[in-house]
Amino acid sequence: MPVKHRVAGSSPAAGAQIPYSFTMQEIISFFQTFNFKITNKGHIFVISGFSGVGKGTIIKEILKNKPDMYFSVSYTTREKRINEREGIDYYFIDKESFKKMILRDEFLEWAIVNDHFYGTPKEITLKKIEQNIDIILDIDVKGAIQVKSKLPNLTTLIYIIPPNGKELLNRLYKRNTEVLEQIKTRIITSLTEINYINAYDYIVVNDDLDSCVKEVMEIINVQKKSSKVRSLSITASKEAE
Repeated sequence: MPVKHRVAGSSPAAGAQIPYSFTMQEIISFFQTFNFKITNKGHIFVISGFSGVGKGTIIKEILKNKPDMYFSVSYTTREKRINEREGIDYYFIDKESFKKMILRDEFLEWAIVNDHFYGTPKEITLKKIEQNIDIILDIDVKGAIQVKSKLPNLTTLIYIIPPNGKELLNRLYKRNTEVLEQIKTRIITSLTEINYINAYDYIVVNDDLDSCVKEVMEIINVQKKSSKVRSLSITASKEAE
């Protein structure tokens, strides 16, 4: 029995003949010519968290496990710390240079945190995505929300939290890189960020480093299989002609 096909939106009169139809065998033969191809794009994984929660260590462990991922180096106007390296941890520039980059639209996102500018370079990030290279961004909540709003299907937000406030304070004191006033500023910033955490796709507790890294890795692997980052294209072989 022929399988009849009607053009969407048409309303033929009762008893009118459909202008064309396919037999079941014709449909089956045509379907057999289909070739399916999945195309992946790179994906952005934003990792944020309270100061001192261990983001840097977590990211280093992830990059060890997935060396094909790209860590996006941000620009900042703050002073370089003793253990930081230019072009590896940050690009350190002055405020006037940063402002000129903003006017030239060279940032995917930028924000002011603790009186310093931070920004993610746009051109290289978009290029990596097209090359199917996954990217890790270590940025604050303001920047994370900017990236998510611009590239919603290609961005996953992960927020790292400590098991409790007391543990976070202990970690900040043990760093010995900041005076009490700086620690106070970071705690105030953390209290502000609490209001934005629910905007993130995932929240991970860093109580045990190995368990935390494993959980983040699982999130990355799951997101890479999502239809949001995989596009399906269908082509028909010449037999269909």
